[in-house]
Amino acid sequence: MQKLIVALCLSGAAAYVAPVAPSAGSKLAASKDEVVALAEANPDFLGKAIGFWDPLGALDTNFWGLGNEGTIGYLRHAEIKHGRVAMAGFLGFCAQSTPLVAGEHSLPFRLRGENSVFPTPPYRGFVADVSPQEQWDNIPLYGKLQILVIVGMLESYGEILDPHYTKGGLPGYYPPIKGKRPELIFNLYDPFGFFEQDSAEKKARGRLAEVNNGRLAMLGLFSLISEATVPGSVPALKDIIPPYDGNVMIPFSGDFSIFS
Repeated sequence: MQKLIVALCLSGAAAYVAPVAPSAGSKLAASKDEVVALAEANPDFLGKAIGFWDPLGALDTNFWGLGNEGTIGYLRHAEIKHGRVAMAGFLGFCAQSTPLVAGEHSLPFRLRGENSVFPTPPYRGFVADVSPQEQWDNIPLYGKLQILVIVGMLESYGEILDPHYTKGGLPGYYPPIKGKRPELIFNLYDPFGFFEQDSAEKKARGRLAEVNNGRLAMLGLFSLISEATVPGSVPALKDIIPPYDGNVMIPFSGDFSIFS
């Protein structure tokens, strides 16, 4: 089981591959025929065994007046984005389950000046040896809000695209942010420029690998959450993932509720 977890971690990490900056005059590579061809040419298990799979007919819909091709671009971008979040979440879950993160530890200096608290714990409310879900619950409300604000800022900037992914842009592309403000000294993607010299063919293979790894990570992350919520629901993870009696879909349940 440990080998499986390590393999999934490495597959997620390997999926962060270089996107290609779209040109202003690029054609929208998101027509239904192209998506079908892309799915059937996918060399992974799903591509070989299932090929094109759209049971809900999503590729024939029209979201918010975007048109069919615009909707396809939106759906492709959404899948890539959810896959990236799942990869980060799966790796984060694995890392936060290790003694290095979850175990008893503290900072070797007084960070915030708490009275009679030295060395300083990693954050207020820190409790050792708890699950990743409980670690989130223990973060103070203002700490959670800071995380959401930063993510929201990055998300908003990622929508400032020319062309936009629903209007001819490349789904999954995130614009460079280095130098946009004095404190932004790195790009969110490829901060050290490791992939700048990759060929277009290598980048295309990397984007396909990212989609495949993102799908695997989504399944992997939900298997972890499912086993924690309903012990025994994922036989392969039985007695490995600790149970959690909270609700990950209500991230602020311990702080406030708009329904109470």
